[in-house]
Amino acid sequence: MANTSVVYARIDTGLKDSAEGILSQLGISPSSAIQMFYSQIVLNKGLPFELRLPASQPLAVGAMSKEQLDAELQKGIDSIKAGNVYSADEVDAALAREFGI
Repeated sequence: MANTSVVYARIDTGLKDSAEGILSQLGISPSSAIQMFYSQIVLNKGLPFELRLPASQPLAVGAMSKEQLDAELQKGIDSIKAGNVYSADEVDAALAREFGI
């Protein structure tokens, strides 16, 4: 018999159930999945995926719900009423700084 060790981890119940449902459909036991994950850590000499915060990207108007679009438009109206107005050049510079566009 192979020399094995036990790994204990506490995770959210919903996450565990969802992951195990997918693993079951793939025919992989949770123990095998953990073994695969650890093997990839060793092969990659680190985590087998990139860890980083997602880049902040503006939400495309076409991807917004009606409620989201209405809320964003209302923010603009409120901002104008408060006297916060900017030239096109100022807006372009802010977009370039914040989003690289």
